[in-house]
Amino acid sequence: MLSIVEQLKERVNHHLSVIYADITLADPIEDIVEQLLVTMNIEQSDKLQVPLRHHNNWDQKDIVLITYGDSIEQKNLHPLKTLKYFLSQYCQDTINSVHILPFFPYSSDDGFSVIDYSSVNEALGNWDDIKAISTDFRLMSDVVINHCSARSAWFNNFIKGEGPGSDFFFTASPLDDLSQVVRPRTSDLLRLTETAEGEKYVWCTFSHDQVDFDFRNPKVLLAFVSIMRQYLDAGIRIFRLDAVAFLWKKLGSPSINLEETHEVVRLLRTLIEHAVADAVIITETNIPNRQNLTYFGNANEAHGIYNFSLPPLLVNTLVTGNCRHLKAWLGSMPPAQNGTFFFNFIASHDGIGLRPAEGLLSDDELSSLVTTMQNFGGRISWRMAENGGQKAYEINIALFDALQGTTKGQDKWGLERFICAHSIMFALEGIPGLYIHSLLGTNNDYDKLKNTSQNRSINRHKWDYDALKEALDSPYSQHSKVLKRMSHLISVRKKQSAFHPNAVQFTLQLGEQIFGFWRQSIDRRQSIFCVFNISDQEQTVRLSDINLIGTDNWIDLLTDQAIRHEDLEIVLSPYRSVWISNRAGQ
Repeated sequence: MLSIVEQLKERVNHHLSVIYADITLADPIEDIVEQLLVTMNIEQSDKLQVPLRHHNNWDQKDIVLITYGDSIEQKNLHPLKTLKYFLSQYCQDTINSVHILPFFPYSSDDGFSVIDYSSVNEALGNWDDIKAISTDFRLMSDVVINHCSARSAWFNNFIKGEGPGSDFFFTASPLDDLSQVVRPRTSDLLRLTETAEGEKYVWCTFSHDQVDFDFRNPKVLLAFVSIMRQYLDAGIRIFRLDAVAFLWKKLGSPSINLEETHEVVRLLRTLIEHAVADAVIITETNIPNRQNLTYFGNANEAHGIYNFSLPPLLVNTLVTGNCRHLKAWLGSMPPAQNGTFFFNFIASHDGIGLRPAEGLLSDDELSSLVTTMQNFGGRISWRMAENGGQKAYEINIALFDALQGTTKGQDKWGLERFICAHSIMFALEGIPGLYIHSLLGTNNDYDKLKNTSQNRSINRHKWDYDALKEALDSPYSQHSKVLKRMSHLISVRKKQSAFHPNAVQFTLQLGEQIFGFWRQSIDRRQSIFCVFNISDQEQTVRLSDINLIGTDNWIDLLTDQAIRHEDLEIVLSPYRSVWISNRAGQ
């Protein structure tokens, strides 16, 4: 019978055999297996853990706050220390996990063009600050795995033709067949670079400051395994694989979602789980919904996938007052197997991606959504379309402003519409990711947009801590109101077993102005009917339509009000939410 280490070696060997099936390697695969296990520090049985298959290392109490390391600043104090102080003061009872967006030295894209993966940006703090946050919160970090900065030491060595990184980058020729390559940007794919070995064209999926790695070279894989081991040692337990869909390139192919990419994710999951059994990988794949779902594999790939279709569909629902598309999408979504979960979000540091809505919303509906968001101050980022033209790729806008009205224009229901959006997200199957500027009700930052000329800056405001504290301490400010109501939603959610990320979910059919779904706890003891008026008009829900069992006592968890069967119906004011349960949370 094979030992635990031998079984692990067989699995890693299999992963590598798939990844490098078409590559002639300088070293035998068995040698690469040994190097990977040593790098991850799991080469001996007493160093490795054995993960449980189809085991959920999460529950309804998991809420992830998404923030930059310097989203809140304070004079004479490193921003990571200020962040820790803010979390302790305002989030200790609600948030248990924090995603700190890239906190490394960088040259562009607000951190996603990494110069040095092993260091903390000195302007933010140091590794001690990161470890301090990881002591009190489950910490999530980006692994910017597709590309790095053109100012990195690795790329400088590529230019010189010597040292670590000299053979890390993917090159091609303008004469190669690049016609099928899928791009999220409109810039030229190839960057002409003068090197010690002559002119080379470096592959750049995103920008010419973000140069793509060549994972055909196992040294690149080893480098990232070493990085992930360092992050585990710093207390990081959730890894967000940024732009991972583009990782493997093949000439004459779309160079997105290739089988080798999926196998790299499976390999990384195998390695980190055997190092720390409850470590988690989330893939960031801003692509059409059907493709996105493939990153679950057979519960052997990503633990979590970003639910990218949710933001555009939910925003579209609330500005049109019609839930037809959201309801159809939710009803078509397969439940996540145990051991996997959907990572739900409706706002992020990027924006509202539109590719995941392709095939779900028509071109005319997408165009109407884009126009509505522009009317609320949003900006649009574009990508290269298949016909060589440009197509809307992403809406850049603060969610609070995105929901200040409908397709008819701005109205008085902005705050209620905004809270309704989050009451839907917090109730859905999966783990919620809450952007800090949604927690704080932050508006579009036009000054930052003007200063950077980057559309995404509109939703990357930096708060002065004293100004923020003043706003949060005032009961009449929109920021205080949002934080209070958001905290209430989270506090209620965390107590409900039926809101476990893997609890049963069933879509209700309540018409086009009322959106609803049913959740049932894994032990079947608790049911919650989640019902939302997504329109600007009063709506009525008949209790018979949601099939409340007459022998049970029902309560709206959000108001603690009993639901009486003799009333026969519930009247919902515009954008009101109800979470109707047969038992209060414990």
